[in-house]
Amino acid sequence: MSRSAYETVKLARSGRRPTGLDFIQGVFSDFFELHGDRRCGDDGAVVGGLADLAGRSVTVIAIEKGHSLRERMLRSFGAPQPEGYRKALRLMKQAEKFHRPVICLVDTSGAYCGIGAEERGQGQAIAENLMEMMALRTPVISLLIGEGGSGGALALAVADRVWMLENAIYSVISPEGCASILWKDAKRAPEAAAQLKLTARDALAGGMIERIIPEEGLGKAEYYAALRQALNAELEGLLQLDTQSLLEARYQRFRRIGKEREA
Repeated sequence: MSRSAYETVKLARSGRRPTGLDFIQGVFSDFFELHGDRRCGDDGAVVGGLADLAGRSVTVIAIEKGHSLRERMLRSFGAPQPEGYRKALRLMKQAEKFHRPVICLVDTSGAYCGIGAEERGQGQAIAENLMEMMALRTPVISLLIGEGGSGGALALAVADRVWMLENAIYSVISPEGCASILWKDAKRAPEAAAQLKLTARDALAGGMIERIIPEEGLGKAEYYAALRQALNAELEGLLQLDTQSLLEARYQRFRRIGKEREA
């Protein structure tokens, strides 16, 4: 059954969807969380640490929204602050040092936009992640599990492979924000969603992602087991590349984005 882009947006935002921590608990084992950016503090919206993926040691980083209202408030509703992005980068550089692959789970409407976050260098933190991830000397896979909003999502999605769940979204701006800017009317969000080309199918057609993950059985043990197998198989291929080939392929991946649509 075909659904509109805005219906997909609603599904991506649903409080019933598994969060980043749900995926960590379902897909990985022996997760050991690490905290802090070593500069300012910790950010509950970004969870990261060491984990086991089918017998392979990896670094996993997830944007976590929480389920209950209390959890969501503690996690800033999945809107990372500068400390979260710096923590993520610290863990990725640690993974690079010990030759561990990195897996990112992305689910955010965007980076936290409060005054304090701006004062502490929100823009710079995101920019540093973009720059450093492009040159990270270890394989990176990013999986969009819900919302993928603006630079807040891209800061964890400069990867060798980017996958999206079937009902996830990936966009430079929210439909409501786009409608407010273009037409001064947030109620035209469904129209904006259609124009933004934010669904997984749109992202695949534009070369922004490599794979769409079906959602049948989402949240069940069998679903997580299949995803674990898929991630492990993808890492097997990426780990066969020497470092220079890995970095060159990552660079060319981003250079190709959108060329098919332009043609």
